Amino acid sequence: MSAYDKILPIEYPAIKSAGLYYFNTPSGLRYEVRFGRRQDNILHASIVFGVINDEFEGEEYVTTNRGEVFQVMNTIVDIVKDFIKQHPKVCIYEFNAVGRDGENETKAENARMHLYKRYLPKIYDKTWNFKIDGNYALVTKKD
Repeated sequence: MSAYDKILPIEYPAIKSAGLYYFNTPSGLRYEVRFGRRQDNILHASIVFGVINDEFEGEEYVTTNRGEVFQVMNTIVDIVKDFIKQHPKVCIYEFNAVGRDGENETKAENARMHLYKRYLPKIYDKTWNFKIDGNYALVTKKD
């Protein structure tokens, strides 16, 4: 299996409703993938993921360039699919593509959103709608 298709070993939540997953990359980066529920709508989940290694001093949206982006994104796809399977009633998902340091925030879409747009169709099939607004993506279940 090539690095383009590889899914890294996932640490699933002990309690399925927790919505907190982890995985490690071959270079030693530890990622956290968190599903947050909206207070006003528990069927709306925000997806946040990033490196949690101490060396990055708590910067949760740190970007690394260790040649592992495909493995990382494939693993995140697998995690989101698992969450969807475990929580079939959740009908809204949101992604925020936080820009890198020095990246122009007024730009219509940053590099992360371009990457997310490439992977969203690998997670969600034709029964979902995508709405991209700048660096924010909202995915909703079709009626």
